[in-house]
Amino acid sequence: MSENVHKGNEEQAKVSRYEYAATIPIPGYMLAASRTVYSIDAILQKIIDCEKQYDLSKIVSAYELADKCHKGQKRESGEPYISHPIAVAYILLELGMDTDTICAALLHDVVEDTDCTLGELHKQFGADVAMLVDGVTKLGKVEIFTKEEQKAENIRKILLAMSEDIRVIIIKLADRLHNMRTLNYCREDKRRTIAHETMNIYAPIAHRLGIRSIKDELEDLAFFYLDPFAYDDIEKQMALRRESREELIEKIKQRIEDRLRGQFDPMPAISGRVKSNYGIYKKVYRDGKDIDQIYDRYAVRVIVNTMTDCYIVLSIIHDMFKPIPNRFKDYISTPKSNMYQSLHTTVIGREGIPFEVQIRTWDMHQIAEYGIAAHWKYKEGVKSSAKDDKRLAWIRQIIENQQESNDVEEIVRAIKSDLAPEDIFAFTPKGDMITLPVGSTVIDFAYAIHTEVGHRMCGAKVDKKMVSYDYQIKTGEIIQILTSNVPGHGPNRSWLNIAKTNEAKSKIRSWFKKERREENIFEGRSALEREFRKNYIRVPEDELEEFLKLDMKRHNCETLDDFFAAIGYGGVQLSKLIQRLKDSYNKKYGEKAEEEQPAEPVKTTKASSGVIVDGINDCVIKFAQCCNPLPGDEIIGFITRGHGISVHKKDCMNYLNQRERGENLDRWVKVIWEKTDNKTTSAYFKATLDIIAVDRIGLLADVSSALAQINVFIYESTSRELKNGNALMSITVSIAGMEQLKTVISRLQKIQNVISVERSGR
Repeated sequence: MSENVHKGNEEQAKVSRYEYAATIPIPGYMLAASRTVYSIDAILQKIIDCEKQYDLSKIVSAYELADKCHKGQKRESGEPYISHPIAVAYILLELGMDTDTICAALLHDVVEDTDCTLGELHKQFGADVAMLVDGVTKLGKVEIFTKEEQKAENIRKILLAMSEDIRVIIIKLADRLHNMRTLNYCREDKRRTIAHETMNIYAPIAHRLGIRSIKDELEDLAFFYLDPFAYDDIEKQMALRRESREELIEKIKQRIEDRLRGQFDPMPAISGRVKSNYGIYKKVYRDGKDIDQIYDRYAVRVIVNTMTDCYIVLSIIHDMFKPIPNRFKDYISTPKSNMYQSLHTTVIGREGIPFEVQIRTWDMHQIAEYGIAAHWKYKEGVKSSAKDDKRLAWIRQIIENQQESNDVEEIVRAIKSDLAPEDIFAFTPKGDMITLPVGSTVIDFAYAIHTEVGHRMCGAKVDKKMVSYDYQIKTGEIIQILTSNVPGHGPNRSWLNIAKTNEAKSKIRSWFKKERREENIFEGRSALEREFRKNYIRVPEDELEEFLKLDMKRHNCETLDDFFAAIGYGGVQLSKLIQRLKDSYNKKYGEKAEEEQPAEPVKTTKASSGVIVDGINDCVIKFAQCCNPLPGDEIIGFITRGHGISVHKKDCMNYLNQRERGENLDRWVKVIWEKTDNKTTSAYFKATLDIIAVDRIGLLADVSSALAQINVFIYESTSRELKNGNALMSITVSIAGMEQLKTVISRLQKIQNVISVERSGR
């Protein structure tokens, strides 16, 4: 609609609220699109060139009225405002929409932004055009509405209009697409607001309607304005591969064409495509993949005449190339919810690079490209409504779910929740909406706003109240992310255990990979040594590199330090390697892990351990060294062979991994801490703390003094200087339980130059 209406020089003179977007240049093709000016002559020429029949006189009359009404109005770019409705009409012509839709596109802002009325439109252009214009016209300003309530009512109005005629939302999508193409002329704070709304509402609707071309472009444009640094990073990575990519796709197309020639009449159409930037971004950050692990970033499309031909071509493709297991999808027999149909298979060619092949008929292709708009592009006189089309049942469901509510904010939450039933929706203090999976924390929210916001996060408020990092967000909450400007500030390693989304975890790992190599090496070596001790693996230091050679090669690590660093930032998960390493160790050194080291000192139930085993009396108890449970932790017991019950924390990775794989489930038993009336206990436990601080003289003395003042005994202490000027200290102390541990951490955090204190062994 009129997001880009010129508001005056004083608005343009306002200083941007977002500095980070200004440093990234707008990609060339976006800049070209923003500068493209369509004319009524271009529309008329396109109509003349196409095979469909249009009422030219009606379209010209609509243009003349729009030009008259918008006379003197300017867009943010300084162009005459009429250029916008013309551009929207041109986009709809490309989708093949009918005469009334083109007229409504030319007139879609006259009621909202000029003195023209719906009655005049009805009289001159008929009921359909007036209804379509009314459907995309925003509500007038109502004093009792907040900005968010106004937005909610506008969304509801559009959805209600969609239920009567789906062309309403198709016009709105074309309108939003042109506004996104010219978004660079808006103030930067306004760009983010519009981009958020586009990503969270309009792109999903375009996807549900199956209009792939609009959906992909909306996502890419919104992605650029929401996270320009990530966009620029992907652009650069793809640019490095552009020449080889184009050469690869051409070779594959030629091979397929040579094989299919003569077997089909007419010859199938073969084309190549590259996944959109936002599609790559989702795979890289959401799924935690490297760009070279995205198998479908290259794709070849084969379009045939019949459904039978689809399966014949599939068998030929599998004969030509080696298919990747579990990467075949038959959307012909099981169409997507938006009626998308195609065969997808991922294969590897002689070059060793995986690529996707999509096989479909021409009818399927039209639906895949144009979705619901294909009704108008390839059929004459078709009028569709949500009442008649099964593909649009979700619209009716949205409306039914919020029909009885008079609470506008509740209505908008219901609408957004129904668009993505497995997602939650929360807001920034400035009203930007963030969509996240159920169970997401404030850490996920911070990284969803922007990569740098996540990295600089130092706290969060929900509805103006401070919350912990593991707070799970609920739909409708307002989240304020507090950030630090201290040089070198970054995420905490424990965030990897708290974050829900792969996108956040991937960005955290990426930060540690780039910014904390020395720290990663130390953390990785320490983690490996802990796993080795726990599993009784004793490899001589001079033989360690040879022992780990195979795993280093698998993870592209040239040196031991590279391997330790990969463990440190989370690129290598020891839980997935340790069983193979144990087998390799036993085979090479002829020793069994169970016999390598004696059990921990025996502790019987109740009297000495403070642990009660469910249903088992007088049982031998030991505490697992992998997680070092303390009173107050949620715990679980494991029946060992010959060593009684081994007590683990319930968030211990060994327990979680076995439960996920369904292994040894009958050997895990319920255990609880023995209740006591005393606040203190005679039992003490070992706990290891990792302290990161700015390195200085006297730091170790200050730590020792702080612990001595609260009567905490230190068993062991190690420290290492990092290249960035920080020190990493690991201390093992004697702790009576969680309450005392919290006191110890609080005391250590108050020491000058201490950056963070974390409990180790999680």
